Amino acid sequence: MVKQCAIEKDIYLPQLATVKQADMLNETEIYLRLAMNGEPLDYAPGQFVEVSLAGVGEAPITISSSPTQKGYFELVVRKVGNVTNAIHKLQTGNKVGIRGPFGKGVYPVEESKGRSIVFICGGIGLVPQRSFINYVLDNRDDYGDVTILLGTKCQSQRFFIDELQSWSKRSDIQFLETVDQGDDCWNGNVGVVTTLIPKIEAKLKSALIPVCGPPVMYKFVLMSLQEYKLPRENIYLNLERKMKCGVGKCGHCQINRTYVCMDGPVFRYSDLATMPEAI
Repeated sequence: MVKQCAIEKDIYLPQLATVKQADMLNETEIYLRLAMNGEPLDYAPGQFVEVSLAGVGEAPITISSSPTQKGYFELVVRKVGNVTNAIHKLQTGNKVGIRGPFGKGVYPVEESKGRSIVFICGGIGLVPQRSFINYVLDNRDDYGDVTILLGTKCQSQRFFIDELQSWSKRSDIQFLETVDQGDDCWNGNVGVVTTLIPKIEAKLKSALIPVCGPPVMYKFVLMSLQEYKLPRENIYLNLERKMKCGVGKCGHCQINRTYVCMDGPVFRYSDLATMPEAI
């Protein structure tokens, strides 16, 4: 059972972590393996940390590794601004500040046991879903059918290639992948991730469906899922892109009376029915 840990008393004080590994996954994403210098990080799939660099600032990053991995945790950071540009310059042995983990809206690890799961991932949306996916795979006997749908803009933007190949070879899960733009080196499916959904139609009715990707993807994935008249409470959406401070103070992620950083970042689709601006 994954225990969602309580936030420490001083939620504003970063703890030091050491970079154990830093690798570029493609032109825009860097992979970091980190180890806390003090107590290990205790987290649940879907939670995030605030990564800070002295003199630069901090950014909320969802944890990509499974809690079944002990002694370290993994992040994937896209280069989009001052803080993330500085993160991309980190090397093995460097220190960073870590606050968290934060977020009480996490993936339904316990509720999913014994049930089928269909993961729908778009581009960097694979990063937070990967924590839940690998938790499920590390506890495979606890779950029903597992299906992973992954869409990426083009082949050069794919990452975790070895991991994707290992998923495609497993007999106990179904992994389907597509790219928006094909080329001579790509032999797989070409099209957006929604083109994969009809291929697994029979699995949708009884499955829990976590979805994560860019905002435009949500719109079309939800439209596609609604064609099958699926219960909204079976669909989970990750709204991590809206977060900033992590503790509900800056208001950047506020949607009506909901704070994504505190009440999410993972929400049931049914709970967002009164907040259409959230998607």
